[in-house]
Amino acid sequence: MAETGPAKRPSAAQRRVLAPLALAQFICSFAGSNMNVMINDISNDLDTTVQGVQVAITIFLLVMAALMIPGGKLTDRYGRKRCFLAGLTVYGVGALLSALSPGLGVLIVGNSILEGIGTALLIPPVYILTTLLFEDMTSRARAFGVIMALGGIGAAAGPLIGGLITSWISWRAAFVFQALVVAVIVVLSRHIEDPLPADPERPFDTVGAVLSAAGLVLVVMGILAADNNVWLMAGLLVLGGLTLLWFFRHVRALESAGKEPLLSISLFRDRTSNLGLITQNIQWLLLMGTSFTVAAFLQVVRGYDAVETGVIFTAATLGLLATSLAAQRLAERRPQRSLIIAGFVVTIAGIVVLIAMVDSFSSAWAFAPGLLLVGLGLGVMLTPSVNIVQSSFPEDRQGEISGLSRSVSNLGSSLGTAVAGTILVAGFTTRSYGAAMVTLAVLGLIGLAAAALLPRPASIAHDAVGTRAPEGG
Repeated sequence: MAETGPAKRPSAAQRRVLAPLALAQFICSFAGSNMNVMINDISNDLDTTVQGVQVAITIFLLVMAALMIPGGKLTDRYGRKRCFLAGLTVYGVGALLSALSPGLGVLIVGNSILEGIGTALLIPPVYILTTLLFEDMTSRARAFGVIMALGGIGAAAGPLIGGLITSWISWRAAFVFQALVVAVIVVLSRHIEDPLPADPERPFDTVGAVLSAAGLVLVVMGILAADNNVWLMAGLLVLGGLTLLWFFRHVRALESAGKEPLLSISLFRDRTSNLGLITQNIQWLLLMGTSFTVAAFLQVVRGYDAVETGVIFTAATLGLLATSLAAQRLAERRPQRSLIIAGFVVTIAGIVVLIAMVDSFSSAWAFAPGLLLVGLGLGVMLTPSVNIVQSSFPEDRQGEISGLSRSVSNLGSSLGTAVAGTILVAGFTTRSYGAAMVTLAVLGLIGLAAAALLPRPASIAHDAVGTRAPEGG
């Protein structure tokens, strides 16, 4: 396997900066999944429906996806640390507003909108700073392993932590918990030093930002409308597709005129990065789709409370923790392509088990083996996919690719909740649960196919300074 150079031990400065970056990924991932076990509590308290809570969760994930690319570009103009702190501030305000919300509308403003905007501002700096501060492949794999481990744990343990807080105190206290974690991150962030100077004169493509966000929003809202009005769904999907087409035509026009667009078309000319982005999207789609479907089924159909539902998800958390924290050792021993393929195989196997066990056993613990496999599989491949994409571009393009990478991942999260959730909510029966999980398994097979098409280690070139990392870790 090729190497970019000998592994370096992380310096004290690197270790200090890794803590707030990893915690930031944790709390953002936590926010995307912890509401899954609060469905009954929130719907009863705010006099809304399960579908209303699903919409709030999906909008949060969608706002992140729609604004992540603009958020990545803003880091070049205003600096990575400044955007990171601004995002934390907006996020914290949104969490507190959510805790005080008297109805679903205010919850959507606080959780879905403000927390979504805050996340879009703070997440791109996490990946840019990690890529810039950890220069060799092995140390970068170690750093991304910690970040993705906490991100995966936040998503997988969100139901457990949220369930415990909801049962012991209130669902509102879970948002106070988020605000407290944000405060800790702000304190730890004093150690962060931006390795690249901000460029206030860097142009920002406002039109492109509006078009890209609008297109993504329309597409996901179209999916959410599937169980209510087929014609509305079709109209939104077509309108979203046309808006995204308009966005790409706008980008081409700017590039032809020698101006800087929101997202350069050249980012999509790297085959390895493109395939890595597809695997990222489907990984998070599987994680969030499975989390919402299983959590909602256990609560609404089986009648389990928040704690009981959360405890079952401990299996997924343990799986993610075990394999994510082993990212460095795995990267040293196996090509990243092999890890991603193995991850999809194990994850799909877990989904198959979740489908097979639902009719065989009445106990909620029957879901534990499948969730464990899903956690193990996702933990194996989350870090390699990120590393492949981030390492495919030089330093001066990290703002662009980080925004695109995170946008693609969060779009996968929102699609997972929207697609699987819409199928489940349409019937709330064992049959609709099975249909939702089969859909996720089929999408997993698409991700597996993309992983199999990744170039083998020997065929991947990299430059002398190692800005392009090899597949072989």
